[in-house]
Amino acid sequence: MPILLVPSLGWQELVLILLIVVIIFGAGKLPEIGGALGRGIREFRQATREENNAPAETEPIAQETVKKDA
Repeated sequence: MPILLVPSLGWQELVLILLIVVIIFGAGKLPEIGGALGRGIREFRQATREENNAPAETEPIAQETVKKDA
């Protein structure tokens, strides 16, 4: 299995990425982009928590369905 080598980002690379983002979107859009990114991460975390809890909630229903069919 090949291992992908991902280089770590230093402060110079992060500054360069930030400058490119500012040039593309403008300084006025940065708070809006950051807020949207934060909301997306929050929704993703919430969805993964709900997915982890879902099997435990549906298990009794599945057992009741099997008992009714028998």
